[in-house]
Amino acid sequence: MSDRDIERCPQLSPGAFGADDLALEQGGLPPISRPILAAASALALEACSGGGGGHAPTQSGTVLPTRAQAARFLLQAQFSANESDLNALTASGYDAWLDQQFNQSRGYSAWSWLDKNGYNIPNSKQNFFDTDPSDYMVWNQLIASPDQFRMRLALSLSEFMVVSANPLDEFWPFYYMAAYWDVLADNVFGTYRDLLERVTLNPAMGRYLNMAGSLLEDPATGREPDENYAREVMQLFSIGLWQLNTDGSYKLDANGNKIPTYRQTDVSQLARVFTGWDLDESNLTYTSVAGYNEPVPSNSPAQRPMAFVPQNHSSQSATFLGATVAAGADGIAALKIALDTLANHPNVAPFFSKQMIQRLVTSNPSRDYVLRVASKFNDNGAGVRGDLKAVWRAILTDPEARATPAPPTFGKIREPIVRAVQWARTFKASSVSGQWTVPDQSDIGYGLGQSPLRSPSVFNFFRPGYVPPHTQIAAQNLVAPEFQIHNESSIVGYVNYLSDWIVSNFGGGDIKPDYSELLPLASDSQALIDWLNLRLCANQLGADTVALIKASIDKVPVTNSSADGDKLNRIYGAIFMTMISSEYLFAS
Repeated sequence: MSDRDIERCPQLSPGAFGADDLALEQGGLPPISRPILAAASALALEACSGGGGGHAPTQSGTVLPTRAQAARFLLQAQFSANESDLNALTASGYDAWLDQQFNQSRGYSAWSWLDKNGYNIPNSKQNFFDTDPSDYMVWNQLIASPDQFRMRLALSLSEFMVVSANPLDEFWPFYYMAAYWDVLADNVFGTYRDLLERVTLNPAMGRYLNMAGSLLEDPATGREPDENYAREVMQLFSIGLWQLNTDGSYKLDANGNKIPTYRQTDVSQLARVFTGWDLDESNLTYTSVAGYNEPVPSNSPAQRPMAFVPQNHSSQSATFLGATVAAGADGIAALKIALDTLANHPNVAPFFSKQMIQRLVTSNPSRDYVLRVASKFNDNGAGVRGDLKAVWRAILTDPEARATPAPPTFGKIREPIVRAVQWARTFKASSVSGQWTVPDQSDIGYGLGQSPLRSPSVFNFFRPGYVPPHTQIAAQNLVAPEFQIHNESSIVGYVNYLSDWIVSNFGGGDIKPDYSELLPLASDSQALIDWLNLRLCANQLGADTVALIKASIDKVPVTNSSADGDKLNRIYGAIFMTMISSEYLFAS
C-alpha cells in the first residue's frame, strides 16, 4: 500500500487492522464459495482508488448529473440508489428531486405500525417492560417506509438529540421510543426551534434525561432541580462546549484559549426553568396485567407532550446565557424564553450544521462548507432562521459535496446501520413474518456493532470530534467519528456477519432480500459488478478492486442455463466482496 493510498483512505493506515484480523471463520458459513472467501481478506485491505467517474463539478440546478453522480448524491441523502430515483435525478437535477422529497407526505408513523401489528393489546405479544419491539419498529421504518429521505434525516437527528431504549424504564417502552422517533421524523422539514421544543417536551426524552418529574428546590432537604437536561441540551443538542465562529472554528480569547459557551451557573440556573414538567397522565385507561395496573398503550402518556405542573416549578429567577427569567414568572413562558435563547444562540448554526454534514457527507468539511451551510441556517434567504429544509439542501448541493473526484481527505466511514439499511433497500428486502423481528444489533462480535435507537449513552455511538490514535488520520489533524466503533474487532464481526445475512439471515432470517433483478446478470460477471458498483458505491470501486472481485467470482462457473442456486452463489460473492471493500466502507 503506498503513502498516497494511506492518504486517500486514512482508515486503512498502518495499525488500523491487519490481514490476520480478517481471517474468516470458515465453519458454518453460508454457501459463498471458498475461492471468493479466500480473496476477501486481501480485498478488505485493498486501498481506495476509485472516483466519481471523473466528471467536472456539477452546479445544482444547472447541469444534470450523470448516473454515477446521481448515485453518489442519493447515497449521501438517503440509503439506496434505486432506479426510480436515479432516473428522476438524471432527468430533473438535485433541486427538483429535493423539492419532491420536501413535498412528499409522511409515510406511516412508528406508533401506527406498532398498533397495526398488535402491540397495543396488553400483553398480547411482549412483556410490558420489553424493549425489543423498539428494534422491530425502527428497522421497519428505516427499511420499509416509503419516505427514505425523511428516514435518513431522522436517523441523523437521532444521533444528535439522543434517546436510547437501553435504560428506558417505563410500561410499554417501545411506544415511548416510537413516539420519539415520530417526533424526529415528523419535524425533519420544520424549523430547529420547533424541533427543539418537541424534543424537550417528549416523554421519552423527559425520562431519559430526567426532566420529567424534576422538582423545584427544597431548602429544608437541600434538594436542587435536576441538572441533567439543562446540561445536555446545551452541550449536545444546541450550542456545544466552546464558542464558535460561523465557519465552525473556535473563537479564542486574548491568550489564544478556547472560550466556553456556558458555565456551571448557567446549568444550575437553566435547570430551574425545566422544573415542573412531567408525563401527562390525565384521562388514562388502565388495565391489570400480571399484577400490575398500568395504562394501556393506546392511551399512553408516551405520545403526548409533557404537561406543566405549576406547584412543582421553581419560582426563583433564573439567569443563563445572557437571558433572565424573572422570579415568579409563568413556567410555560419561562420555557419559551429558555428555548428561544438556545435556538437563537450564534453557536447553534455552526454546531448543528457541521454535525449534520458529518452524518450525511464528510467527516472533515472545510470551514467554507460549514460557513455556507450555517449561513443558510441563520437565514434561509427569506428571513427564516433554522429552516431545516434549507439546511438539508445546503448540505447536499454544496459544491464541496458534489465535486468529483473528491479531495483525498473527503468522505466518511459508512456506519453499520447505514450499510445494513442500504443492503436491505437495494435488494428490496421484506419481512417473512411481517413483524420485522430484527433484534438489537449492538453485539460487536457477530453483529453490526451498532443498532438504531440503542446508543450506549447520550453522547451517541461516536463523538463528532473523535480521532483514532496512532493513525494517519491523527497525523493529518483530521477526525473520524465512526472510527470510535470501527476497529479490529468490529470489522471482523461485520465481515463474518455479512457473509451470513447477505444470504438471507438478517434479523435471524426474518428479513429476506430479493435478488431476482440480478439473476439475469449473473452469467456476465462484469455486468453484475457494474450494477453493484453503481448502486452500492456510486462507481467508486477502483480498477484493482473490480479486477479482484471479477477474478474471484469467475472461479464459480455460471452460464445463462445454470441453476438459480449457482447464479445466486455468484451474486452473494459479488455483493459480499463489494461490501467489505475499502471503497465501500469509506464513502467519498
